Amino acid sequence: MLNKDNVWLGTVLGLVLPGLAFLLLEVVKANLSFLKKADLLYIGCVALNLIIVKYYSKRYMESTARGIIGSTFICAFIFFYYKMQL
Repeated sequence: MLNKDNVWLGTVLGLVLPGLAFLLLEVVKANLSFLKKADLLYIGCVALNLIIVKYYSKRYMESTARGIIGSTFICAFIFFYYKMQL
C-alpha cells in the first residue's frame, strides 16, 4: 500500500506523522514543567514531514511527495491559527 504513487496517500501520511508527534509532544509537555512554553517543538512536528518527502522523492513517487507537501502546508496553517488564538 505504501508503494503506490498517490496524492491521497501522501496527504494521509503527511497528516498522520505530525499528528502522532503532536500527541506525543502534548503528553511530554504535560509531564515536564519546563516545556510548557516550548512552541518551537510544534514546528518540529510539522518538519518531520521533510523526512518522508525526501524518502518518496528519492523513490520517484512525485505524486505522493506532493500530497505530503500539501498536508505540510495544512499543518503549518493549523499551527499559525493555533498561535494566533493564544
